Amino acid sequence: MSRKRRAVIHKDRHDIITVVKISELGEFGLINRIGKLLEKSAGQKPAQLITGIGDDCAVWRAKSSVQLVSADLMLENIHFTQDTTSFKELGYKALAVNLSDIAAMGGIPRYALVSLALPATTAVEDALDIYKGMLELAGRYNTAIIGGDTSSSANIMLNITISGQASSADNLLTRHSARAGDSIAVSGCLGGAAGGLRVLNDKTKPRTIAAGRLMKTFRCPTPRLELGELLVKRGVKTAIDISDGLLIDLRHILKASSLSASVEVNKIPLHPAAIELFGQKALNLALHGGEDYELLFTTTPEITESIIKDAPCPVSVIGKISGGKTGELKLLDEKGNILKTDKTGWEHFSND
Repeated sequence: MSRKRRAVIHKDRHDIITVVKISELGEFGLINRIGKLLEKSAGQKPAQLITGIGDDCAVWRAKSSVQLVSADLMLENIHFTQDTTSFKELGYKALAVNLSDIAAMGGIPRYALVSLALPATTAVEDALDIYKGMLELAGRYNTAIIGGDTSSSANIMLNITISGQASSADNLLTRHSARAGDSIAVSGCLGGAAGGLRVLNDKTKPRTIAAGRLMKTFRCPTPRLELGELLVKRGVKTAIDISDGLLIDLRHILKASSLSASVEVNKIPLHPAAIELFGQKALNLALHGGEDYELLFTTTPEITESIIKDAPCPVSVIGKISGGKTGELKLLDEKGNILKTDKTGWEHFSND
């Protein structure tokens, strides 16, 4: 990809500065650059801070508990369109993805702040429906919406900042604590959200029962808060929610933990409706699609088995953590042969 160059004159010489586009760095490259910049700021890492940039939530110590906070942004025509998502569904999903961040850390949600920008022509009832969607989920998980901000905008923008808590720093799920020999497990089934998005974007797809299930999976994900609490109680230390895709999110764990892994693709729990509508392509939806918001975690085989028995939702073992090259991930078929893939998952700012 070409890069724009511009000449800067310094007295008697000409220096050429290379301007790197965000599309060349990608979302996670940009986050890394921002993180390094913020590390240089005075007081960036106070003694109370436990986890900053690089996990599902920022975490710090308060007087009697550990506090968690996360924020997620929903932009019209990037994360949703009015053709595919109702105002109520938008509110529901926006809060759900924030609650999923709390679940991925093993925390308990408490409060949410909502920043909402809307076109001035938006109907008042539509604006209220956004909050009705949030309240439906907030009531289910004892989360109070306590304020925020509103503004006018050409397109809809919805940002939620959510806070939660944990009893101690030891009772947290993070990305950097995986160990060689851990089993890799995932909740629920994968590929449903990506399949739902494809159905919504393809007006020629028949609106069958299976299509309806996939569209609901995309629009209304289930935050796995009860499972997150169970993981903490059983001594699990490592987890992430699947927002960008199984492969890319598993690699987040591998890079943070300086480990590698193998995944048996035949053990990945595929969404039944995705199999029905997309056949063999359902596997790619599960590997790369994202937005399933299931929990991906690693722990000892013994603890994993105990969780499978008592979990509030299905849990499947799909692979194993190992030593070796940091971030290396092998996909294995049912015979143990290594499969090739040229994709990872969803990434903002990518041209793909």
